Amino acid sequence: QVQLVESGGGLVQAGGSLRLSCAASESIFSFNAMGWYRQAAGKQRDLVATVTSGGATNYADSVKGRFTISRDNAKNTVYLQMNSLKAEDTAVYFCSAHRYGIRDYWGQGTQVTVSS
Repeated sequence: QVQLVESGGGLVQAGGSLRLSCAASESIFSFNAMGWYRQAAGKQRDLVATVTSGGATNYADSVKGRFTISRDNAKNTVYLQMNSLKAEDTAVYFCSAHRYGIRDYWGQGTQVTVSS
């Protein structure tokens, strides 16, 4: 069973930075893509950023230029560097791992709260 464990969430002031980490229980090369999604209270879960096994990245328009997704294959870990945080970035952030056409895996989520 694949396990994804997020860490790095917390409370930060607007304009500040946080780095989220997602440690996978197996090689991240075994997934077509890894990603970060977020879900604010009372809203649906939305894409934040993804990175493929080949290194291609994709970002939601709302975070472009502020967030950076990266992967450390040796550590089986994916990161989300979040800069210039805004109150509207407040949400539970979920790590994801995708095997296209087979299955998606999800972490338990980590809370990010940005105070204005």
